Amino acid sequence: MSYRINPKSKRGWIELITGCMFAGKTEEFIRRLKRYKYAQQEVLVFKPKIDDRYSETDVFSHSGMSIASIPAKNSQEIKDVVAKTKNIDIIGIDEVQFFDTDIVEVLSKFADEGIIVIANGLDKDYRNDPFQNVDKLLVQAEYVDKLTSICFICGGNASRTQRIVNGVPAKANEPLVVISANEKYEARCRHCYIKPS
Repeated sequence: MSYRINPKSKRGWIELITGCMFAGKTEEFIRRLKRYKYAQQEVLVFKPKIDDRYSETDVFSHSGMSIASIPAKNSQEIKDVVAKTKNIDIIGIDEVQFFDTDIVEVLSKFADEGIIVIANGLDKDYRNDPFQNVDKLLVQAEYVDKLTSICFICGGNASRTQRIVNGVPAKANEPLVVISANEKYEARCRHCYIKPS
């Protein structure tokens, strides 16, 4: 996605890439960050330490695209790394919903300081409720791209994430965060999604 920036605009803003699982959020995230790297920009990428599905250090998309990153336990660790690094142009935050809620303020401060922040994350959890941090970043970000997937059931446009446990949709009392890939989640459209009870 390219944006028309007024040449008189100050540098520093937030770009949010969101949507359901399997919508291509991570691919778009990696594509944007690599584009900045090619342009000789100083890029720092962070991922939540708990997300070690494909790698403990790199951010990977489901299709195998990757970019080197720094695993962080929380927003304070991100602040500490950024404070020790000079001349950062771009900061990438993968799976922003898995960080503590202070991350929203931290990212906003980075943008205020002239850094371009690119974050990606699920807009809704498997219960179809807003996911923490992403809901707040939706109103903080200058640019928001909401991506859709293909419904696993009917092939329509999917905007929801269905968690599957033992072959059936998860119940409402299941844990909110389970780090996994396609064996436990499906992209579903409005009509095929089953609200957990």
